[in-house]
Amino acid sequence: MSRRVRRKLEEKGKDKVILQSYSETSNDVLLLPASDSELLHGFVDWTSLPYDTVLQFFTCLNYRDRASLASTCKTWRALGASSCLWTSLDLRPHKLNASTASSLASRCVHLRILRFRGVESADSIIRLNARNLREVSGDYCRKITDATLAMIVARHEGLESLQLGPDFCEKITSEAIKVVAFCCPKLKQLRLSGIRDVTSEAIEALAKHCPQLSDLGFLDCLNIDEDALGKVVSVQYLSVAGTSNIKWSVASSRWDKLPRLTGLDVSRTDISPTAVSRFLKSSQSLKVLCAINCHVLEEDKSFISSNRFEGKVLLALFTNVLDEVSSIFADNTKKPKDVFSYWRALMIITAKDKAVDEIMSWIEWIISHTLLRTAESNPKGLDEFWLKQGAALLLTLMQSSQEDVQERSATGLATFVVIDDENASVDCGRAEAVMKNGGIRLLLELAKSWREGLQSEAAKAIANLSVNANVAKTVAEEGGIRILAGLAKSMNRLVAEEAAGGLWNLSVGEEHKNAIAQAGGVKALVDLIFRWPNGCDGVLERAAGALANLAADDKCSMEVASAGGVHALVMLARNCKYEGVQEQAARALANLAAHGDSNNNNAAVGQEAGALEALVQLTQAPHEGVRQEAAGALWNLSFDDKNRDSIAAAGGVEALVTLAQSCSNASTGLQERAAGALWGLSVSEANSIAIGREGGVPPLIALARSEAEDVHETAAGALWNLSFNPGNALRIVEEGGVPALVHLCSSSKSKMARFMAALALAYMFDGRMFEYAVMIGTSSSESTSKSISLDGARRMALKHIEAFVITFMDPQVFVAAAAFSSTPTMLAQVTERARIQEAGHLRCSGAEIGRFVTMLRNPSSILKSCAAFALLQFTIPGGRHAMHHASLMQNGGEARVLRSAAAAANMPREAKIFAKIILRNLEHHQAESSI
Repeated sequence: MSRRVRRKLEEKGKDKVILQSYSETSNDVLLLPASDSELLHGFVDWTSLPYDTVLQFFTCLNYRDRASLASTCKTWRALGASSCLWTSLDLRPHKLNASTASSLASRCVHLRILRFRGVESADSIIRLNARNLREVSGDYCRKITDATLAMIVARHEGLESLQLGPDFCEKITSEAIKVVAFCCPKLKQLRLSGIRDVTSEAIEALAKHCPQLSDLGFLDCLNIDEDALGKVVSVQYLSVAGTSNIKWSVASSRWDKLPRLTGLDVSRTDISPTAVSRFLKSSQSLKVLCAINCHVLEEDKSFISSNRFEGKVLLALFTNVLDEVSSIFADNTKKPKDVFSYWRALMIITAKDKAVDEIMSWIEWIISHTLLRTAESNPKGLDEFWLKQGAALLLTLMQSSQEDVQERSATGLATFVVIDDENASVDCGRAEAVMKNGGIRLLLELAKSWREGLQSEAAKAIANLSVNANVAKTVAEEGGIRILAGLAKSMNRLVAEEAAGGLWNLSVGEEHKNAIAQAGGVKALVDLIFRWPNGCDGVLERAAGALANLAADDKCSMEVASAGGVHALVMLARNCKYEGVQEQAARALANLAAHGDSNNNNAAVGQEAGALEALVQLTQAPHEGVRQEAAGALWNLSFDDKNRDSIAAAGGVEALVTLAQSCSNASTGLQERAAGALWGLSVSEANSIAIGREGGVPPLIALARSEAEDVHETAAGALWNLSFNPGNALRIVEEGGVPALVHLCSSSKSKMARFMAALALAYMFDGRMFEYAVMIGTSSSESTSKSISLDGARRMALKHIEAFVITFMDPQVFVAAAAFSSTPTMLAQVTERARIQEAGHLRCSGAEIGRFVTMLRNPSSILKSCAAFALLQFTIPGGRHAMHHASLMQNGGEARVLRSAAAAANMPREAKIFAKIILRNLEHHQAESSI
């Protein structure tokens, strides 16, 4: 936020000014009185606002924006330090070190609730001097040690709640739990995850020193002492979800005697039906038992069919969870699916029932935790549960008043739809179940919250769900693109990262690209790269991935370039070492360069300092995906003449030949791009010679033998260009390339592959290679290094060239065309039959066109027909470069040769007809150019 505190009026009225709320707050507006003087001058003096109004405004901002707002003037600085704004602090999005903690200490005198993330933040908590701290909650706790935890609790003896998880506390032992018990006698709630061994001494210390401990959770632990837990007589809510090695016979005989035990969570354990029955029948106080995803229980069909426990609530996969929860209330008129919203409404409009509120809050917490853990492990056989109950439960829990429940439920939604994280695959049924239950609108509302933790988790869920095209459409229709584009501007890295991920997935759909650009998404994504250029790989990968998708659209690609995207992406390609970022940056540059003559991005990428060198270097990267995208970028860039030369100067020829030599067992995508990049470079005669000299012919021949159509098509294109040079043509023969090209010419399903293979063979055997062989001293009947007859190879090549051309000739049409003196109608039919649509994208040089014209005079009637067929393809109206080819032929006076060919008695019939069509094409282009 800027330091200016005056703002132009958006709307004028007689007695009020409507101030739009900050983008990360709710949609509410503040109605503030405005003086006549303020209206007259067209601005509001924000410094004259009542203090209560300013404080209310502060409460709607995250901590970063509070600090920014407080820096505008002395008055607001004092207000920003008000104790009512500093009773709760969520430091998870921020890096809390000793220095930062010390700077915050003066404001934390009245701090009661603290949330933190990671070991560095944990080590710095004591420097906040928050002696009145009552609740501490931390995640990313794997590296937190006994010493750190002991130091925290020793300085905050008034703690009433301590939660560490849901990730495992691998370095915390029972010794630290004993310290907690000694130091925090007022402790009411303790939830720890992933402790290896919870000993009897630790549990007994809690029972002895924490008489108010009513909510105890040892989740995902390896071992706990069941007998000792039976001595914590103060406990009302006990969770051992995910904990292994529990002796259920001991547990059920001890815990059922706990006098105040109201709720027991044994989800994700191997609890037996016998133990469940004992708990529910023997415990006088137990009201709720949660046993979700307990495989032993679920496999006992007799228990499932016969379980009837009057007055008790059993939450399991085989029960209707909402029906069970609704039985807690005496009012039976409500619908079970609305039970949580019913309870929340009761909390507002009636006197609170503390016992019910405690039970419902605990149920929300344990279900959200269990559903998230279950989604993370993604066990088989739960599809029916997720579709019938799980999705609806997560959506209901997302509306909880408990922040951690909301966030965990949003994370659960983001997780349970993913079935293959590596390939970004989601379960369509689960994703659409969320959509049908109103989940998209709810997630988007949560994404507009001022709470950054909730923004991040909601954006993550939207991103994952948007992999499904139907959900992505709904997200767009509900205004999600604008919301995500706004979140991508967040100064919170985690929020920006998830928002960029959402834009990445949405940008897959062509229909969403322009909407993202219009919402300011392109600039937001580019700015992310400049904001976090180092050490934030998740942000950078998502931003580059989204830009790569957007750059595939012509209009959006220009927006990416104008927003500084070329410089940003080249910076990533040059400097970032993370393979995911490298891959997406290279892909984005490839897409930017893919628009040919429609914009200047191809040239712009090539002109960016270090771009070509970086891409050449990435072709040698260890990760195949990086090599593939880098080769693809060089392929696209090589269509620009200057880029082609610059790539070669940057070592591109050597690097790409090496890549082609090493990719025989690689993916078809890498093989295609390696061959394609060599194809693009080989347009230049100098590069073509260099490719042959560097050993590029053998790997291209190998790729031409590939069964994959895209691979052998690009390899055929490269060999066609290389064979223009007689030295390369001889290398192709020597390396066994003739059989490979003959096979393509006759067998490929790709017309383009067959066409270019035929043209390569025509170049090789039109006589120039023989002249070259004689010049360097090679026998005309045998190559130097291979025992293969050039004459034999020529006969084989011509045979298949002839067969190729014949496949595009309809005998009846040709006979008719000859009989009726080639009328326009007949010639049009021949053209339609002969046309190879994709050939219109090929661009030939004057030398190449001249060579085909010269070939019309070749003694071989087969080569004459092939040359005429090629010139026909290059000049058909509508082809991308047809006008260019026609201009070359007209300027070179080739029409005379064509007329001579059309009338020559020794010219094959098909060559005559093709020549007449070419002449008509030239006339058409000449007339078109004169308009």
